[in-house]
Amino acid sequence: MKIIVPMAGIGRRLRPHTLTIPKPLIPIAGKPIVQRMIEEIIKVSSNKIDEIAFIIGDFGKEVEDSLKNISKSLGAVPKIYYQDEPLGTAHAIYCAEGSLNGKIIVAFADTLFKANFTLDENADSIVWVQKVGNPESFGVVKTDKNNIITDFVEKPKQFVSDLAIIGIYYFREGEMLKEELKYLLDNKIMGNNEYQLTDALENMKNKGILLKTDKVDEWLDCGNKNAMVYTNQRILEHIDKDKLVSGSAKIINSVIISPCYIGDNAVIENSVLGPHLSVGYNTIIKNSIIKNSIIQRNSKIEGLTIENSMVGSYVDIKGDISEVNIGDYTSMTK
Repeated sequence: MKIIVPMAGIGRRLRPHTLTIPKPLIPIAGKPIVQRMIEEIIKVSSNKIDEIAFIIGDFGKEVEDSLKNISKSLGAVPKIYYQDEPLGTAHAIYCAEGSLNGKIIVAFADTLFKANFTLDENADSIVWVQKVGNPESFGVVKTDKNNIITDFVEKPKQFVSDLAIIGIYYFREGEMLKEELKYLLDNKIMGNNEYQLTDALENMKNKGILLKTDKVDEWLDCGNKNAMVYTNQRILEHIDKDKLVSGSAKIINSVIISPCYIGDNAVIENSVLGPHLSVGYNTIIKNSIIKNSIIQRNSKIEGLTIENSMVGSYVDIKGDISEVNIGDYTSMTK
């Protein structure tokens, strides 16, 4: 089994954090988003994942090495492919045509999920969905009584279904998907000036390929700062509390309110942290009260009382501030 991860987007909605690092590599509770997503896919897959293919932009060697290390740490061979132009979801996946064979899972790396099912690998194809209260904001599917997809509808103005597509798909034969993607590209079949994966899925359905749905229990967005802070909260609530605070962290005259992740060699002094706070490795926090936030690695925080905030790596910040959203390599005093 292979996992195909399109992640060439530049993450505009999450700026300034994506100015220095691709969104899927931003850590939540000590692990990059893309790693957490892949780990959850592995949990529901009965077959071993033996290859992970990442489709990226011109992100540089450091990013490529990070992705390769994630793949190797999960026991899979890494592959790197490139999408040079933002030409849509179908085009992005086809950039990894060398890996589109056999059983594959396509997973767009801007979302996290929790699921309690075992993937039916005998199905032709499975589209992962979740029920939502505002289907007009999503691409949704209509299904029959056997959970077979009968129609794809993009952001319906009138109610047709509340099953939103979360961006993860299984295909028993990757070659079948590759053929449909190639057809779109060869014939320049586009929607909104992009090649759309749903057009390929619609063609497969019309040829008699059975596309089923599996419902996830929870779907967590990573699109903007507020969504990331909430996702961090939910991830922390799922982690064993005994594994959240590193043994090498120094906690001096401070209170840690669980759940709260403290990374390696962090120093916490005269502070009250948590609940729902993630602190990256080598970060120093003094004389502060912080909750429901994400603070990345190698930063220095002093004299803050904040919540609902994101602070990047290599940040130096002091002062009376209630909420912040600042990226890497920033200095702020107030």
